[in-house]
Amino acid sequence: MATTYTNITSNKTKTTLWIVFFLSFVILLGYVLGRALDISWLFPFAIFFALFQGVTTYWWSDKIALAVAGAHEVNKSDAPELYRLVENLSITAGIPTPKVYIIDDMAPNAFATGRDPKHASIAVTRGLLTKLNKPELEGVLAHEFSHIGNYDILLSTAIVVLVGIVVLVSNWFFRISLFGGGRRSNNNNDSGGIFMIVGLVLALLSPLFATLIQLAISRKREFLADASGALLTRNPNELADALQKITADPEPLIHANNATAHLYFSEPLKDSKGKNRNLFANLFSTHPDPAERIKRLREMAM
Repeated sequence: MATTYTNITSNKTKTTLWIVFFLSFVILLGYVLGRALDISWLFPFAIFFALFQGVTTYWWSDKIALAVAGAHEVNKSDAPELYRLVENLSITAGIPTPKVYIIDDMAPNAFATGRDPKHASIAVTRGLLTKLNKPELEGVLAHEFSHIGNYDILLSTAIVVLVGIVVLVSNWFFRISLFGGGRRSNNNNDSGGIFMIVGLVLALLSPLFATLIQLAISRKREFLADASGALLTRNPNELADALQKITADPEPLIHANNATAHLYFSEPLKDSKGKNRNLFANLFSTHPDPAERIKRLREMAM
């Protein structure tokens, strides 16, 4: 049976493996296209770039995620009620008080980020603060505290940067190969042509590959965070009510995108009618069915 400690260990291991896997993919892409286009500097540059991004992913991915979300840090005097809830939950959960950020967006949502509980942040939207009552807001915050305690934040935040790297690098390499960034190999055999074909295939498929890797973050983490958050506040019904309100709210989250969608408390990619903007919503959703989440929370309250 999974425990908090096994989940923490699992998330740390997964983060390391995904970082190595992503960066190996970037290096492979550099090698293949370097051979195909006979660009001698492309492979060593890919190695340097991958190592640099590996360091960036671990130390600064949370800042990148917060910047992409349009979040700005607030202090206790700026949002006293929110800060009190965060401080109280920190004491209850036995976790250092995270930094608090607000996103100026009226779509109700939230996410937690950081590399560990000592370097964590919680971001909430203006919509969450205005559309939920205090117990509901506390429930959402408790859910995010569970992500912090389980080290979900380390894996989720790293994926934001790594997905962006693969898509960016593959697009760049694709443009190089398409428009002739170097001279083609003049070998007598067909190895140059083979490398070119492989490079183009990798560059074309890498955005899909990145999406599939992003979805490798188990949706079960949301069920676990719901359950842990409900236990933290001892009020699963309030968290269920909050999830119901957030899911039903038609306001689209302006700053949400495919790279950061998995971070949020609830699926943020909705159009103005409240429906998922993703064409393949069920297949590529980073969140479990909200109805199932609500059902499980109601059952906890019985």
